[in-house]
Amino acid sequence: MAYYGISSNLILYLTTKLHQGTVTSANNVTNWVGTIWMTPILGAYVADAFLGRYWTFTIASTIYLSGMSLLTLAVSLPSLKPPACYEKDVTKCGKASTLQLAVFYGALYTLAVGTGGTKPNISTIGADQFDDFHPKEKLHKLSFFNWWMFSIFFGTLFANSVLVYIQDNVGWTLGYALPTLGLLVSIMIFLAGTPFYRHKVPAGSTFTRMARVIVAALRKWEVPVPGNSKELYELDKEDYAKKGSYRIDHTPTLKFLDKACVKTDSNTSPWMLCTVTQVEETKQMLRMIPILVATFVPSTMMAQINTLFVKQGTTLDRHIGSFKIPPASLAAFVTVSLLVCVVLYDRFFVKIMQRFTKNPRGITLLQRMGIGLVIHTLIMIIASGTESYRLKVAREHGVVESGAQVPLSIFILLPQFILMGTADAFLEVAKIEFFYDQAPEHMKSIGTSYSTTTLGIGNFISSFLLSTVSHVTKKNGHKGWILNNLNESHLDYYYAFFAVLNFLNLIFFAFVSRFYVYRVEVSDSIDVLAKELKEKTVSNVVNPKD
Repeated sequence: MAYYGISSNLILYLTTKLHQGTVTSANNVTNWVGTIWMTPILGAYVADAFLGRYWTFTIASTIYLSGMSLLTLAVSLPSLKPPACYEKDVTKCGKASTLQLAVFYGALYTLAVGTGGTKPNISTIGADQFDDFHPKEKLHKLSFFNWWMFSIFFGTLFANSVLVYIQDNVGWTLGYALPTLGLLVSIMIFLAGTPFYRHKVPAGSTFTRMARVIVAALRKWEVPVPGNSKELYELDKEDYAKKGSYRIDHTPTLKFLDKACVKTDSNTSPWMLCTVTQVEETKQMLRMIPILVATFVPSTMMAQINTLFVKQGTTLDRHIGSFKIPPASLAAFVTVSLLVCVVLYDRFFVKIMQRFTKNPRGITLLQRMGIGLVIHTLIMIIASGTESYRLKVAREHGVVESGAQVPLSIFILLPQFILMGTADAFLEVAKIEFFYDQAPEHMKSIGTSYSTTTLGIGNFISSFLLSTVSHVTKKNGHKGWILNNLNESHLDYYYAFFAVLNFLNLIFFAFVSRFYVYRVEVSDSIDVLAKELKEKTVSNVVNPKD
C-alpha cells in the first residue's frame, strides 16, 4: 500500500505540483521506480552474506519509514513546493527550487534504500517458514507465492482506489500520511511475530563464492575435466550437514566451470580449488540469467501503467454522474484482475492441469511465464488500437491542437488494464517463485532479487526508449510521437512498436527456456507429491465414481 500509494499517482504530482512536462515527469517516475527495483540486489547480498534476512528487513523497514515521513512533509509544507499554477501547459509555470527538489527526491530515494532491504527479504522469510523435507509443507509452499502476490495486490487495490482518490480530491498530505501510518502498523505486526519465525543464518558472501569458482576455472583453463564426475573435489555429506546445508550433485551443463573442482596439486586455496557444490551453485545462478533477460521487456510494459496509461486517462471523460474518477484509479483494475486470476489459478487451473500433467504445480514455472508473455504481446496490440481510435475521435471533434478532453469514456482503456492484471497473475507470480525456487539454498535472497532487478531494468529501458523515441521522431521537422499534448502525439505507433518488441522477446524466451535445466530438489517431497497425483489418477480410473 505504501509503495503503490506513492508510485501510482507520482506522475500527476510531478506535473501538477512540480510543473514538469510529460517526458520529463514520466522519465523521473521510471528512473525512481527502476532504482526501487534495483536496490534489492544489494539488500539481498547484505542479508545472505552478513546480517541475515530478518535483521536486514528490520533495519531497512526503519529507513523506509523515515523516507515516507520525509515525503509526507515534502508534499505538506508550502515552503517545500513551488507556487500553485493553473496554466494548461505546465512548462510555462514556475519551477521548483533546488532545495524543494532536493527534499522531495531525497525522500523518494530514501525509500529506494529502504526497499532494497525489504523487497528481497520479506517474501524469502515467508517461504523459509516451509520445510522442504515435509511433503505437506512443500505442497503449501507451492501455493505460497500465489497468496503472497494476492496479499501484496490487496494493499495495492487500496492504494489505487482510495489513496489516489484522496490525493486527487482531498489533498496530498492525507494521501501520503495514510500509507506512512499503514507502513508503521505493518512493521509492528511483523516484529510481533518474531518469536515464531524460522530463521536462516547468513552463509557468507554469495558474490565471493561465485567469484572463486569463476577465477579457479579461469586459472585452470587448460586443465582437462575427468570423464567421471566422482573424481571432482567434493566434501562428504556429513560436512554439509554440520553446517546446516546440502550437497549438490554434479550436472553436465556449463562444463567449463567444472575445471574449478579439478584436483591438480597441493594448492587448496579457495581461489584455486572449489567443491562440486560451490560450482553447481554458481552454475544455477548463471543458468537463470537468460530467463532474467527475457523478463526485461514485459517489465518495460508494466512501467507504462503508472506513466503513459495514466496520462491517457487524463485526456478522457472521467465522470460517472457527478463523481470524477482519478486517472490513476484505473490501475485498480489491474489489481482486481490479478486478485481474481490468482484465486482462479490456484483453486481451479492448477487442479485441472494436474490431471493431465501429473505436475504438483499444474504446469511448470516457465510455461506459466510463457503464457504471461503471450498476454503482454496482446496487451500492446489492444493498447495501440485503442489509442488510434482515441486520436481519431480527437480529430473528428477538433480537440487536437487545444489538447482538450476527448469525448470518450475513460473506460475504453479498461481492456489493457484488465489484461495487464491477468498477465501479472501468470508472469509476475511465476517469476518471483522461479527465481526463489531455482536459487541455491544459501542464495535465496539473491535469487529473489533477480525478480525485482528485472522490474528495475525494465523501468530504465522504458526511460531510455521514451527519450530516444521522442527525440528520433522529432527529427526532420516531424512533430514526434510523444508530446506534452497527447492529442497531437502518436502513442498508437509507440504501442505498436512495443507489440513487435514483445513478440520478438517471446521468441527469445521460447528459445532459452527450451534449454533450461531445472535445479535438482534438495528433498524428495516433489516426487512424493507427483507420485500421489499419479496414484490418485489411477484410483479414479479403476474406481470411477457412480
